[in-house]
Parts: sequence; C-alpha cells; structure tokens
Amino acid sequence: MKITFPHMGNMHIAVKALFKELKIETIPPPPVSQRTLELGVKYSPEFACLPLKVNVGNFIEAMEIGADTILMAGGWGPCRFGYYAQIERDILNDLGFSFDMIILEAPESRVTDLLNQLRLIGENVSIWQMVKAVNYTWHKLKAIDYWEKCYERYLGPALDKQAVNDLYNQGLQQIDEADTKQKVTRTLQELETQIKQIPQHNKPVLNIGLIGEVYTILEPATNYNIIRQLGELNVTISRSIYMSDWVNDHLLKGMVIKSNHKHIVNCAEPYLNYWVGGHGQETIGYAVDFARQKYDGLIQIGPLTCMPEIVAQSILGKVSIEQGIPCMTLYFDEHSGTAGISTRLEAFVDMLGRKQVGQQIISEGGF
Repeated sequence: MKITFPHMGNMHIAVKALFKELKIETIPPPPVSQRTLELGVKYSPEFACLPLKVNVGNFIEAMEIGADTILMAGGWGPCRFGYYAQIERDILNDLGFSFDMIILEAPESRVTDLLNQLRLIGENVSIWQMVKAVNYTWHKLKAIDYWEKCYERYLGPALDKQAVNDLYNQGLQQIDEADTKQKVTRTLQELETQIKQIPQHNKPVLNIGLIGEVYTILEPATNYNIIRQLGELNVTISRSIYMSDWVNDHLLKGMVIKSNHKHIVNCAEPYLNYWVGGHGQETIGYAVDFARQKYDGLIQIGPLTCMPEIVAQSILGKVSIEQGIPCMTLYFDEHSGTAGISTRLEAFVDMLGRKQVGQQIISEGGF
C-alpha cells in the first residue's frame, strides 16, 4: 500500500507522521501548483467548487508518482464536501486509474470508532500502538498550528519580512523532521525564540480576522497566500479555524480537547441560529467574536459557489453595521488572479488604516 491524501495547508506533515508510525508508505502529492489546478479543472465538473478541483489534481499527480491508495475524509449536510470522495473516485475511475479509496467518516459518538478505522489501515497495529500514533500526530499537529499563529502574529510588525518568511518555512521543515514529541516541543520553543528576536518596526499594525470556508483558509495556494500578503502590508492575522480545530470538531466531534464551538454558535445566534452546512454559522459567530475583541476589520474568504459562505455573506452586512466592524468578502476559483486579489487587499487595508488614524485623532480631541 502506497497511500496519498489531498493537500490542505500543512496537514501533510502530520499525516506523514501518523502513517510512519503505522508502518505505511506515504506518497504526498506535490505542492499545489498551476498544473495541479489545470488538471483538476480539466477533469472536474465546471461548477464544482475549487477544493474538489484541487483534490482531483492532487490525486492525479500523486498516482503519477506511484500512489495506489487514496485517503479522504467524508462528511454530511448541506455542504458539498460530503460528496467529494464519491465524485473524485468516479472521475479518477473514468480516467483509467487503478486505486483503492479509504473514506474516513466522522464517528457518531466515540473516538474509538475513528481509531478502529485507522487501525484497519495499518499493518498488524494494536489499538495501543494506534493510540500512541494518534497522540504523537496530534502533538505535531498542535505544534504546526502554534507555529502558524506565531507567523501570523510576527510577520506584520517585522522590519525584515523576508527573514520571517524564511524562518517560517525552515520551521515547518524542522517540525516535519522532529521524530519524537520531545523533539517537536524543543524545536517549537527554539523557533519561537528566534522569531521573537527579529527586529520590529514602529509603524501602526492592523488586526484583521480571517473568516470563512475551511479549505481556502488553510490552503495558501487557493487563497493566493493571503496571510503573507496581509503580513507584508503590516497586518496581523487571526484565523477562525486551524487544522487541529477542524480535526477536533469534524473528525473527533470535539472529544479530544475542549472546543469553543458552543461560544461561537452563541455569538452567531442573534443573526443565524441554525446550522447551514460547512462553516457558515461559524463565519457569523467569529465575525461577532472578532468585533467584540475590537479587531480592525474582517475578511471572509471561500470558494466561488460555496453555499454556506454565500448564506453567511448575506448576513455579514448586518453584522458589520451593528457590530461596527468593516468586512470584505473574497471568493476564489480558477479564474482568480493575483493582481486583482492584491489590489483589493491593499485598498481594504488602506481604508482600515485611514479609519484607525481618524479614530485616534478623535480620541485625542481633534476635529
């Protein structure tokens, strides 16, 4: 068995670690590129959302270099994510690829249900070995998320942006290479010390909340590296979701760590008091939560035609007015362009900066 999986941010680091512990050979797909997208667009339905197209491209490229088994998460509800695995399997079968597909479904109530699914994939793996493997993988996943948060916090104020970008990429590689929990922890501590030592400028720094659909938030190749672009505009970012959040809430039903999901749903209730699939309700909840924390602005992102985010977008205007926080929405598909995205981001950040200056003048007794 040579197993592959779709790219979603830095998930591949944790997934590789898991399957190494399970003694399974992994063949991660190449990083998402223009060719990946072109393959997905060529063979996927025209009106399928962007993540499905990228997944198809991932799987084709992985099987071209030897993968024979695909691991994919399942789902249910109004979001089309629940259909991805079946549609992708049909597309790849029609193209003549020979492969097995394993679909990881979220457990109904017990974490052991998921562990048993994973144990069946491994070769002669006991339930205790599985628990140890998942525990190590979870530790590495949390480390990746923490390092991403450091990057989002320190890129905006940094005097040398390239130094932060280089250290971030080096850090991901070092976390990938750390083969014990102790090494992961030590590596993360050293990286945090290094990023804190990079000199910072004294210019005003804006705080923006990034909300929306999980895949486009986590995968830089589909959002045109929006976090890096904003950081280079002297912005610090807080995201509504990180990989460990998605795994905990979607695959583990919040049974591993305490989730703030209930708090976010409560924030959303005055505007959207029922689930609409995907992360539509969470988008509204985090918009309210970020506004209450006095963030300077919000950016909602998602793939074009994403139904839950379209529902959320129709409500965000009211949230923006009542909570007093500017909000911009960006949708991505294969026709999006770097120049257009960059121009909109620059204009939005400029507007927020002018608003910040105006508020400062008023607070100091100006006008």
